[in-house]
Amino acid sequence: MHPTVRQAADFIQSQLPDFYPTTGLILGTGLGQLADEIEVRAEISYDSIPHFPTSTVEFHRGKLLLGNLSGKAVVCMQGRFHYYEGYSMQQVTFPVRVMQALGVGSLLVSNAAGGLNPAFRTADLMVLDDHISLLLPESPLRGAHDDGDRWPDMSEV
Repeated sequence: MHPTVRQAADFIQSQLPDFYPTTGLILGTGLGQLADEIEVRAEISYDSIPHFPTSTVEFHRGKLLLGNLSGKAVVCMQGRFHYYEGYSMQQVTFPVRVMQALGVGSLLVSNAAGGLNPAFRTADLMVLDDHISLLLPESPLRGAHDDGDRWPDMSEV
Protein backbone atom coordinates (compact mmCIF):
# COMPACT_ATOMS: atom_id res chain seq x y z
CA MET A 1 0.00 0.00 0.00
CA HIS A 2 1.33 3.42 -0.92
CA PRO A 3 2.32 5.53 2.12
CA THR A 4 -0.01 8.38 1.11
CA VAL A 5 -2.98 5.98 1.10
CA ARG A 6 -2.01 4.73 4.55
CA GLN A 7 -1.64 8.29 5.88
CA ALA A 8 -5.07 9.31 4.61
CA ALA A 9 -6.71 6.12 5.93
CA ASP A 10 -5.03 6.50 9.32
CA PHE A 11 -6.22 10.10 9.58
CA ILE A 12 -9.81 9.12 8.73
CA GLN A 13 -9.73 6.20 11.18
CA SER A 14 -8.41 8.52 13.91
CA GLN A 15 -11.58 10.62 13.62
CA LEU A 16 -13.75 7.66 14.57
CA PRO A 17 -11.51 4.85 15.91
CA ASP A 18 -14.33 2.35 16.59
CA PHE A 19 -15.80 2.58 13.09
CA TYR A 20 -15.10 0.02 10.34
CA PRO A 21 -16.94 0.74 7.08
CA THR A 22 -17.72 -2.12 4.72
CA THR A 23 -19.46 -0.13 1.98
CA GLY A 24 -18.26 2.91 0.08
CA LEU A 25 -20.46 5.46 -1.66
CA ILE A 26 -19.19 8.06 -4.11
CA LEU A 27 -22.09 10.40 -4.72
CA GLY A 28 -21.94 12.66 -7.73
CA THR A 29 -24.50 14.91 -9.31
CA GLY A 30 -27.96 13.38 -9.19
CA LEU A 31 -27.85 11.12 -6.13
CA GLY A 32 -26.34 13.53 -3.60
CA GLN A 33 -29.51 13.51 -1.49
CA LEU A 34 -28.76 9.92 -0.48
CA ALA A 35 -26.30 11.42 2.01
CA ASP A 36 -29.29 12.84 3.92
CA GLU A 37 -30.34 9.27 4.73
CA ILE A 38 -27.05 8.43 6.45
CA GLU A 39 -26.91 8.40 10.24
CA VAL A 40 -23.68 10.43 10.28
CA ARG A 41 -21.18 9.70 13.05
CA ALA A 42 -18.36 11.85 11.65
CA GLU A 43 -18.04 14.42 8.87
CA ILE A 44 -14.60 15.28 7.49
CA SER A 45 -13.81 18.00 4.97
CA TYR A 46 -11.67 16.75 2.07
CA ASP A 47 -9.19 19.56 2.61
CA SER A 48 -8.35 18.22 6.08
CA ILE A 49 -7.56 14.68 4.84
CA PRO A 50 -3.89 14.19 3.93
CA HIS A 51 -3.32 13.94 0.15
CA PHE A 52 -7.05 14.24 -0.74
CA PRO A 53 -7.82 16.53 -3.68
CA THR A 54 -10.74 18.96 -3.35
CA SER A 55 -13.73 19.18 -5.64
CA THR A 56 -14.36 22.33 -7.67
CA VAL A 57 -17.68 21.18 -9.13
CA GLU A 58 -20.77 23.12 -8.05
CA PHE A 59 -23.02 21.13 -5.68
CA HIS A 60 -20.22 18.70 -4.76
CA ARG A 61 -19.88 19.42 -1.05
CA GLY A 62 -16.40 18.02 -0.57
CA LYS A 63 -17.09 16.08 2.61
CA LEU A 64 -16.44 12.53 3.69
CA LEU A 65 -19.21 11.07 5.83
CA LEU A 66 -18.79 8.11 8.14
CA GLY A 67 -21.97 6.53 9.41
CA ASN A 68 -24.72 4.01 8.97
CA LEU A 69 -27.16 3.57 6.11
CA SER A 70 -29.81 0.85 6.32
CA GLY A 71 -27.76 -1.06 8.86
CA LYS A 72 -24.50 -0.86 6.88
CA ALA A 73 -21.37 0.95 8.03
CA VAL A 74 -20.59 3.31 5.15
CA VAL A 75 -17.98 5.81 4.12
CA CYS A 76 -19.57 8.31 1.74
CA MET A 77 -17.98 10.89 -0.49
CA GLN A 78 -20.30 13.89 -0.86
CA GLY A 79 -19.00 14.92 -4.24
CA ARG A 80 -15.83 13.91 -5.96
CA PHE A 81 -13.08 15.27 -8.18
CA HIS A 82 -12.63 14.62 -11.85
CA TYR A 83 -10.01 14.21 -14.51
CA TYR A 84 -11.49 17.20 -16.35
CA GLU A 85 -10.77 19.42 -13.32
CA GLY A 86 -7.07 18.91 -14.00
CA TYR A 87 -6.45 16.05 -11.59
CA SER A 88 -4.43 13.02 -12.64
CA MET A 89 -6.11 9.64 -12.78
CA GLN A 90 -4.04 8.69 -9.71
CA GLN A 91 -5.59 11.60 -7.79
CA VAL A 92 -9.09 10.84 -9.07
CA THR A 93 -8.86 7.21 -7.93
CA PHE A 94 -7.01 7.91 -4.66
CA PRO A 95 -10.16 7.87 -2.47
CA VAL A 96 -11.07 4.39 -3.71
CA ARG A 97 -7.68 3.11 -2.54
CA VAL A 98 -8.22 4.85 0.80
CA MET A 99 -11.65 3.26 1.17
CA GLN A 100 -10.12 -0.15 0.53
CA ALA A 101 -7.51 0.55 3.21
CA LEU A 102 -10.38 1.34 5.60
CA GLY A 103 -11.90 -2.09 4.91
CA VAL A 104 -14.49 -1.24 2.27
CA GLY A 105 -15.30 -4.24 0.08
CA SER A 106 -18.31 -2.89 -1.87
CA LEU A 107 -18.45 0.39 -3.75
CA LEU A 108 -21.35 2.29 -5.35
CA VAL A 109 -20.45 5.21 -7.63
CA SER A 110 -23.15 7.54 -8.92
CA ASN A 111 -23.08 10.23 -11.56
CA ALA A 112 -25.31 12.26 -13.79
CA ALA A 113 -25.45 10.51 -17.15
CA GLY A 114 -27.54 10.81 -20.24
CA GLY A 115 -28.51 8.65 -23.09
CA LEU A 116 -30.06 8.80 -26.51
CA ASN A 117 -33.03 6.58 -25.71
CA PRO A 118 -36.15 8.77 -26.01
CA ALA A 119 -37.84 6.66 -23.31
CA PHE A 120 -35.38 7.98 -20.69
CA ARG A 121 -36.80 10.70 -18.47
CA THR A 122 -35.10 13.20 -16.18
CA ALA A 123 -34.11 11.54 -12.88
CA ASP A 124 -34.46 7.97 -14.17
CA LEU A 125 -31.98 5.63 -12.53
CA MET A 126 -29.95 3.53 -14.91
CA VAL A 127 -26.99 1.21 -14.89
CA LEU A 128 -24.36 1.99 -17.50
CA ASP A 129 -23.20 -0.97 -19.53
CA ASP A 130 -21.42 0.90 -22.31
CA HIS A 131 -19.96 4.31 -22.99
CA ILE A 132 -18.31 6.13 -25.85
CA SER A 133 -14.66 6.34 -24.80
CA LEU A 134 -12.72 4.03 -22.54
CA LEU A 135 -9.43 5.80 -23.27
CA LEU A 136 -10.29 9.17 -21.70
CA PRO A 137 -8.51 11.30 -24.30
CA GLU A 138 -7.53 14.85 -23.50
CA SER A 139 -10.37 17.34 -23.71
CA PRO A 140 -10.34 21.11 -24.21
CA LEU A 141 -12.63 21.30 -21.17
CA ARG A 142 -10.02 19.63 -18.93
CA GLY A 143 -8.11 21.80 -16.45
CA ALA A 144 -8.62 24.46 -13.84
CA HIS A 145 -12.04 26.10 -13.96
CA ASP A 146 -11.79 29.85 -13.60
CA ASP A 147 -15.33 31.06 -14.21
CA GLY A 148 -18.18 30.85 -16.68
CA ASP A 149 -19.86 27.74 -17.99
CA ARG A 150 -17.74 24.60 -17.66
CA TRP A 151 -19.91 22.86 -20.26
CA PRO A 152 -20.68 25.19 -23.19
CA ASP A 153 -23.82 24.45 -25.20
CA MET A 154 -22.78 22.19 -28.05
CA SER A 155 -26.27 21.50 -29.41
CA GLU A 156 -25.91 23.93 -32.32
CA VAL A 157 -22.22 23.94 -33.12
